Amino acid sequence: MEHLLIGLLKEYGYVILFVWSIMEGELGLIMAGTLSHTGDMNLPTAIFVAGLGGFVGDQIYFWIGRYNKKWLRKYLHEHRRKFALAHLLLKKYGWPVIFFQRYLYGLRTVIPMSIGLTRYSAKKFAIINFISAQIWAAVTIVLAYIFGEQIIGVLEYAKHHWYFALPVAALFLGGIAYTFKRIENNIINKRKERHANRNRRQEA
Repeated sequence: MEHLLIGLLKEYGYVILFVWSIMEGELGLIMAGTLSHTGDMNLPTAIFVAGLGGFVGDQIYFWIGRYNKKWLRKYLHEHRRKFALAHLLLKKYGWPVIFFQRYLYGLRTVIPMSIGLTRYSAKKFAIINFISAQIWAAVTIVLAYIFGEQIIGVLEYAKHHWYFALPVAALFLGGIAYTFKRIENNIINKRKERHANRNRRQEA
C-alpha cells in the first residue's frame, strides 16, 4: 500500500497537489516540498501548481458568496460566529485580510464567502488572491524543501512508532484549534463589550 501511494504521488503528483490545494491544507504543500527535495517534483512547478490550486479554491468560495446566497443562508446560520469574526476583520483591516486569510485557521473558507457577499470588486479580489496564493505556496513548499531530510526522518519515525506519533499529532492539532478558538472568542467578546458600552453612553 505504501509503495502504491508513493507511486501515485510520483506519477500524478501535480494533479493531486492542485486538487489538494483547492480543498485547502498545508499537508499537500509539505508533501510537494519534500518530493521536490528528493527530486521527484520540480520546485518552481510545484509552487505554481499549488498556488494556482489555492487561488481557484478561494475564487470558488468567493463566487459561492456572491451568487449562491440561498445555500449560504443555511451555512451562515451554522457558522454565524465565524462570519461575524470575518466581518469584523474585513471592516477593521480591509484588503490585507484577503492576503493573510490563508493563515487563519477556521476562516479560510469563510472569509472569501464573506467578501463575496459584499460589493467588493471581483477583479481586485482575484488579483490579491492570486498573489497571496503564490506567496503562500512558495513559503510553505520552500520551507518543506529546505527541511526535507528532517521531514522524511519524522515520517519514518512516525511509521515505526505510530502509537506515539498519533497522540502527539492529535495534541498538536487540538492545541492549534483551541488557540484560534480563544482568539475568536476574545475578538467577539470585545465587540460585544464595545456595543454594550456604546449603548450605555447613548442611554445616559
